[in-house]
Amino acid sequence: MSAVAPPRPAAAPPPPARPSLGARAWGLWLRWWRRLTAMRTAIILLFLLALAAIPGSLLPQRSLNQNAVRQYYTDHPTLAPVLDRLYAFDVFGSPWFAAVYLLLFVSLIGCVVPRLAEHVRALRAAPPPAPRRLQRLPDSAELATPLPGPAALDVVEQELRVRRYRVVRRPGAGSTPPGPAASGDELSAEKGFWKETGNLLFHLSLVALLLGLAGGKLWGYE
Repeated sequence: MSAVAPPRPAAAPPPPARPSLGARAWGLWLRWWRRLTAMRTAIILLFLLALAAIPGSLLPQRSLNQNAVRQYYTDHPTLAPVLDRLYAFDVFGSPWFAAVYLLLFVSLIGCVVPRLAEHVRALRAAPPPAPRRLQRLPDSAELATPLPGPAALDVVEQELRVRRYRVVRRPGAGSTPPGPAASGDELSAEKGFWKETGNLLFHLSLVALLLGLAGGKLWGYE
């Protein structure tokens, strides 16, 4: 007596491979991300947020006064339903207001965080070395002095430090041996970081304000 083995079930076809995100899509995403995180975009979104808040100040809001909204329906029976479809009586809870708010928040975060990291690196780094050919700089000048090289550098360094410059003294290429009194020494100085620090503090304060408003709206009590 012979038995016939049942046919084996056909193997299931492999799942289709997910299409990978090409370089073109990544480039398009990066381009839109740079546009979103640009300071100009943040200013435009802030202006739009201010414009969007105007109806919430002029029209009655359900979250604050339901009776005033009913009275507005009574006084303007034709206009009130149209405004209600546009969330005019619930401006601060509307999807379009939340979209502008979220875009502004993302734009500020994407703009401030890289600038903050770059600013911290610049604060921790020493001033760059002086260029070999100062005449190529947009503003350069030459001053003759009877003082020897080390003494002249001492005077310049003291003056720069009085003016609150960050000063670094380096042995130049012609210093033999290298040291603070070598004739080939050079000075590098820079200043102006407080302006960027204040700018970043302002934008970080704006981000904190947006977070506070969002937290107060979500978990606050009226």
